[in-house]
Amino acid sequence: MVWQIPLASVMRMTDTPMNQAYDSDNIFARIIRGEIPCAKVCETEHVLAFRDINPQATEHILIIPKGEYVSFADFTANASDGEIIEFIRTAGKIAKDAGLDETGYRLLSNHGEDANQEVPHFHLHIVGGNPLGPMLKRG
Repeated sequence: MVWQIPLASVMRMTDTPMNQAYDSDNIFARIIRGEIPCAKVCETEHVLAFRDINPQATEHILIIPKGEYVSFADFTANASDGEIIEFIRTAGKIAKDAGLDETGYRLLSNHGEDANQEVPHFHLHIVGGNPLGPMLKRG
């Protein structure tokens, strides 16, 4: 299956959440520059992964692209194919290396205000190591 996305839709995807410009002083940008330390799990040319300082599960690892991307939409619309491939493959390798393939894990990324995105830099959470419960509150 080949996806056909109208050019107008691609142009809209480059808008950042709430039409924000990238903030180069956000905490993840500062971690990438080495201004703030992190418990590094993995680093590649385009990706940095580290342990969350406020873990929500036994294993809670954040994966961020090193490029200036506010959201998933921004990342997928503007990152190079190499950056996207490296990001996804690195996420899979980290989950496997953490032993989460055996019992399961969740990949989570928040986009914008309604999803409670706290840091305006695209990032992916890998959480697992214990039962996580339902994805969203029911009722």
